[in-house]
Amino acid sequence: MIWKRILPAAILCLFMTGCAQVVMLGYLIGGPPSIEPDFDKKTNISLSEKGRKVLVMCYAPKEVKWDFDSVDKELGVHVTHRLNQNQIKVMDPEAVNSWLDTHADWDQPEEIGRDFEVDFVVVIEIRKFGLYEQGSKDLFRGNSEISLSVFEMEKNGEGNEIYDKEVVSKFPIHQPVQTSETSYYDFKQLYLSRLSDEIGRHFYDHYAGDDIPHGGI
Repeated sequence: MIWKRILPAAILCLFMTGCAQVVMLGYLIGGPPSIEPDFDKKTNISLSEKGRKVLVMCYAPKEVKWDFDSVDKELGVHVTHRLNQNQIKVMDPEAVNSWLDTHADWDQPEEIGRDFEVDFVVVIEIRKFGLYEQGSKDLFRGNSEISLSVFEMEKNGEGNEIYDKEVVSKFPIHQPVQTSETSYYDFKQLYLSRLSDEIGRHFYDHYAGDDIPHGGI
C-alpha cells in the first residue's frame, strides 16, 4: 500500500518546518508538478484530446541533406514515436514519407493534411543539423536549429497556422563526448532521440528535472 510508504515521511514532516518540507510532502503524495506544453498554453488546444488525428511532416533543405541525406525521415520517425508514447495519435511515418517521396512538388503543409484527413499537421523544418563540436572531428556534440509549426485543418481542406516556434538544440549540454567513447551511429541515434524529446515537449507534459541526466552521457 502506498500509504505505508508515505506515512513515515508524513510524520517526519510534522516535526520539520518551512516551505521546503511542505513541498517535499506534496512530492511524496502526488509526485513533482508537471510543466504544461507550450503548444497547449499558447493555443488552448491539446493534441492528445481523444479522437484527434495528427500528422508529423519533417523536411530539410538540400544544404542539410548533403551531409545527412535521411535525417528528416529519421527525425520524423523519432518524433512520431515520442508523441505516440504520450497519448497523441499520429499517422504512420512510413506512409507520410511515402507521400513526400511521391509529392516532391508539394507547396503547402495543408496538402498532405487534406490527403490524410487529419486534424493537425506538425511541420518540422530542420534548418541546421550537426553531430560534431564546432571546429573538431574528435568530439561529438549534437546541434540543430529547428523551425516548428502546427497547422489546424478545416473541414473544407484548408489549413491555418496556429503555432510556430524556433527550437535551438545542443547535446550534451555541458561538454562534448570523445569520439573514442561511442560510435558515430550510436551517437547520432542518441541525439535524434534527445532532439525528438525536445520537440515533443512542446506537445506533452514534462518535468523540470528531465534535463538533469542530459548534462553528459
